[in-house]
Amino acid sequence: MNFKTKARTLASLETKLLNAKIAKMVVFTTDQWRKEKIKILDDIQSHFGNVPLIVRSSCSQEDTLENSNAGRFDSIQHVTKAQIEFSIDQVISSYGVYNAVDEVLVQPMLKNVVMSGVAFSHDPSTCSPYRMINWCDGSDTTLVTGGKAGNLFQIAAHALVPNASKFSKILKLLNELLEFFGGVSLDCEFAVTKTNNKSTLWLLQVRPLVLASNPETDEMQWKRLSDIKARIKEDLNPKPFLLGKTTIFGMMPDWNPAEIIGTRPKPLALSLYRELFTDAVWAYQRDNYGYRDLRSHCIMKSFVGIPYIDVRVSFNSFIPKDLDERIGNILVNYYLSELAENPNLHDKVEFEIVWSCFTFDLSKQLKKLTQVGLSSSDQSSISSSLCKLTNEILDPVHGLWIKDSQKLEKLRLRREQIINSKLSKVDCVYWLLEDAKRYGTLPFAGLARAAFIAVQMLKSLVRVGIISENDYERFMESVSTVSSKMEMDFFNLNKNNFLSNYGHLRPGTYDINSPRYDEDPNQYFDWVHNKVKPSPTEPFKLTVSQSKKINTLLIANSIKINATQLIDFFRNAIEFRELAKFEFTRNLSDALSLVTEIGLDYGLSREDLSYCDIRSLKEMHVSFSDDIAFLKQNSDYGRQNYSETCKIALPPLIVKSEDVLAFEWPESEPNFITQKQITASIVDFKDRRSLRNAIVCIPNADPGFDWLFNCSIAGLVTAWGGSNSHMAIRANEKGLPAVIGAGRLLFDRCSAAQRINLDCLSRKVEIL
Repeated sequence: MNFKTKARTLASLETKLLNAKIAKMVVFTTDQWRKEKIKILDDIQSHFGNVPLIVRSSCSQEDTLENSNAGRFDSIQHVTKAQIEFSIDQVISSYGVYNAVDEVLVQPMLKNVVMSGVAFSHDPSTCSPYRMINWCDGSDTTLVTGGKAGNLFQIAAHALVPNASKFSKILKLLNELLEFFGGVSLDCEFAVTKTNNKSTLWLLQVRPLVLASNPETDEMQWKRLSDIKARIKEDLNPKPFLLGKTTIFGMMPDWNPAEIIGTRPKPLALSLYRELFTDAVWAYQRDNYGYRDLRSHCIMKSFVGIPYIDVRVSFNSFIPKDLDERIGNILVNYYLSELAENPNLHDKVEFEIVWSCFTFDLSKQLKKLTQVGLSSSDQSSISSSLCKLTNEILDPVHGLWIKDSQKLEKLRLRREQIINSKLSKVDCVYWLLEDAKRYGTLPFAGLARAAFIAVQMLKSLVRVGIISENDYERFMESVSTVSSKMEMDFFNLNKNNFLSNYGHLRPGTYDINSPRYDEDPNQYFDWVHNKVKPSPTEPFKLTVSQSKKINTLLIANSIKINATQLIDFFRNAIEFRELAKFEFTRNLSDALSLVTEIGLDYGLSREDLSYCDIRSLKEMHVSFSDDIAFLKQNSDYGRQNYSETCKIALPPLIVKSEDVLAFEWPESEPNFITQKQITASIVDFKDRRSLRNAIVCIPNADPGFDWLFNCSIAGLVTAWGGSNSHMAIRANEKGLPAVIGAGRLLFDRCSAAQRINLDCLSRKVEIL
């Protein structure tokens, strides 16, 4: 079969479909409507009587192999007999230029709709043969097509779904349609009605799905996913030197790669993140701060280039090193089961699942462990270990975070020596990254741990009723980070001086293709019209009553600082974390600039270099060979592998190996920042001229997006990011309403909207 107009395609399927029904139709051309209007109205009346109708477009300009033009032309629902003539005229008018062969399709409105949506035979983003069902429960058939709501189920072409699944009939329909149309990629609209406990699937529309490139075969996809599944099945087994009987893989827990480098980073970005953090540095930091020694355990794995955190390794690293192994093992298994049962918490494990430090409600929280066999004595052991660990971090004189903050100056001094030396470019890259690890990312990891502890303890003060949510917001707004200093400097400094301080920043910190501020300053800043003086922040102080209550609890739990010192720690930990990030990213950014220059010397573009592994540059530092051939070979190899990465889709959380074959995209539990409400237009961050007073959508909470805060934006929505991420801290600091870590589904809906209402207090996002 070949695709025709919407109406004629449905008519050709009407008597052939086995897995769905097509509602009765009256179809006519615009020419017939001009000449035979009364006869057509009589036909509609005789076919349908007085039931509510839908008048649908069936224009020759839509549903073609080149363009779908989905939603371009009108379709009008719930049309009564009195409205039918006007509605038909309105649909024809939406076609624009008159074409005698354009059609109109009239059908009865379906009754008792319980589910509706859109199904694809292929994933438009990967062009791979994933069957995708975007659906919504309820009677409104426009929620999914209108982008207002919808869940998403995704399954590989050869994967099996039980007949009892709510998707089984829709998948059978997709496969039947593929057979009819010779395997041409397609999408269809469907609805499910239910009468007397009997469900009926209705096909509302089917059209060709326009893809950016030719899809790979079902067999190629199956081979790749089967290999990933087998690897994950092995990793789920118990492992020596690790507590916990299984594991989970997640894109957002702990070192959250989805937020930092994205879900499909290029090989250079992925290898840099491994080099600077997830191969070794992270474990050294946890060990230094009093947790179990996980050295030699890589916390991040990648499946055909898609990065995941090994959550068992992560949860092991939050167990105090002096805690009995029996208790630690039960704790890790408890954490894993909690995450498996609450996947929406995948970006909040340190706040909602794990106990990694003392909090003011710790004893109450630990009582949950009675259900997994940990006695009151065991709970006391956990509390004692966490209090001891917290004391060593909080100490106002010898605290671990103080030693880490002092390393930043050494990083600055050594960076100047490296940049001003006569080292080769390759050697400079090597030393910039080595120093970034020793004096940058290692102390940053420690300061980030301190900042997490600060926020955990601060939030627990809200939970026990000593401070209010408003107090929490006032404290966060009073924090003065390097980013707020950048805002003030943008107002006060001239262009050259500003860029000498902040020019190394770039959106996508690890992405060599992303220009630095000083490489394309006019892309990021309006140096003439957009200079708004930042408002001074109000200092935060505890009341006398609050201080007394905190001191009482600190003494009762043997925490060896007072309330004033605690608030100072909260502020210092958060501010120094942001400063450490600012400093180590300068080393990273300078290294990427030098890599760009090396590429130019060898005839390689930034894009070519983005497919290289940073280990190839390190190898050039220690080996003498044909560097040009070696680097080109590495780039070609990375490009080939990355083409495989772009063909697969995996869920944000993998609990069992079968999840790689079929999964629902979970609705995330977004992090709402502030308690404010705002209604504004939605703009993409690239549309710089429209940013003022708009809500901006950005993919992740990367510090390179700090330039946005100079553009008088009204609000912020990020796809990925946790409640303690950089953009969460900045939005809190600015008092800016934001949704951090909206998840793929909500982010896609917001990005496609024209205007939204963001109600942070009620934790709601409404597409207007």
